[in-house]
Amino acid sequence: MNGAELLRVIDMIHREKNIAKETIFNGIEDALKVAMERNGAAEDDVIVHIDRVSGQIVAQRGDKQIDPEELGRIAAQSAKQLMIQKMREAESDGVFNEFSTRKGDMVTGTVQRVDNGTGILSISKDGKNGAATIEAILPRSEQIPGETLHVNDRVKAVVMDVRRNGHRVKIVLSRCHPDFVRALFEQEIPEIADRTIEIKAVSREAGYRSKVAVSSIDMKVDCVGACVGVRGSRIKSVIDELNGERIDIVRWNDSMQIMIPNALSPAEISEVMMYPRLGRAIVLVTDENLSLAIGRRGQNVRLASKLVGWDIEIMTIEELTEGVEKAERWFGGIPNVPENFAESMITEGFLSYEDITFLEPEQLAEMVGVTPEAADEFILYCEEQAERIEREGESEQDRAPVVAVTEDTEPTPEEIAAAEAALAEQQGEEVVVEAEAEPAPVEAEVPSGKGLDALFSDDPK
Repeated sequence: MNGAELLRVIDMIHREKNIAKETIFNGIEDALKVAMERNGAAEDDVIVHIDRVSGQIVAQRGDKQIDPEELGRIAAQSAKQLMIQKMREAESDGVFNEFSTRKGDMVTGTVQRVDNGTGILSISKDGKNGAATIEAILPRSEQIPGETLHVNDRVKAVVMDVRRNGHRVKIVLSRCHPDFVRALFEQEIPEIADRTIEIKAVSREAGYRSKVAVSSIDMKVDCVGACVGVRGSRIKSVIDELNGERIDIVRWNDSMQIMIPNALSPAEISEVMMYPRLGRAIVLVTDENLSLAIGRRGQNVRLASKLVGWDIEIMTIEELTEGVEKAERWFGGIPNVPENFAESMITEGFLSYEDITFLEPEQLAEMVGVTPEAADEFILYCEEQAERIEREGESEQDRAPVVAVTEDTEPTPEEIAAAEAALAEQQGEEVVVEAEAEPAPVEAEVPSGKGLDALFSDDPK
């Protein structure tokens, strides 16, 4: 092969495989060096260089010139195998580096085959039509519930993960990730693409409902109206791509006192109480708005919680009052606590034994003015009570406090009276303070993500 022909082949590999030319030159040089070593030359004595302009190969052992064409068949075959291996490694590195920076970006691919519900898509390397393509996988768990893939379908998705599997690179796509909604908004709404409107946060339960918080840097541009479009024309395109998924567009506000009611719309909120130590917000609503704020199966409050990044508990005023009364009884039953313990904890938003278990002893000591050792004992007691309640299958809302008696302490008359009143209440007898058992307030929970390790155990083919 003459120099011009070698340069032509290198240029073709560079364009088709997207491998840097210098990497290809180095691979050929290393392969020829190994071949010459197997042909009887010591490795340290052989120097191989390819002229980057003319393509001529210069090889020498010491001061003696070597003609590469004189290599034997076995040596030439070894050089070929090594060169192919280095090309594959370079191509794999290029794909990994490119797509690692494109996580969350939209790609469009063609379904090549479907294997047990998992779609194998062909996507372009640089996002342009006619460019070289590679395979990516769209797992069944990352497809919108209810949709079915067919061969030759054109599918939009976002790059969710990129991982190495030996010398291969696996690209995992998703249509369930919140970034898919974000990417669709950027594609359909020009004001978002040009950064006049910014998407602050997205929360989503794929196939059912999404919440998108937006804000505008231009006071003349209505961020919500621009996203909806005239008669819903813009948002309709997004909803169609999501197979009819409901989308709530929320106006962002940096103040959580305003943002949380916005996130819980269309429910009307009476009051929002913020407790930063727990990352919790207690939202008070009227009885008429309780079910609307919670949503079907807790969906509205769950999405709002993920949107603002706070745990949200929806309560009526009556439920909060009862919760505070029960917390006073529980915390008052903890042995050796200072007088202001219950008040201090309730003021910070702690309403159950379990809440206290999330604190470190140093934090609790600072809050109530005790030593870290004493705080650690309080936390251990709360852990025991929380475990007992869970083990016995009872709700903290229905369980009366237990007076602890240790070897060093005796119950006070007040503690004995409180225990007798609690026992009488459990047995249905009339007591001074009545507290009916109510369901535990709904607390937003963020579903745990699904691991991707299983996707890389076997080749999708």
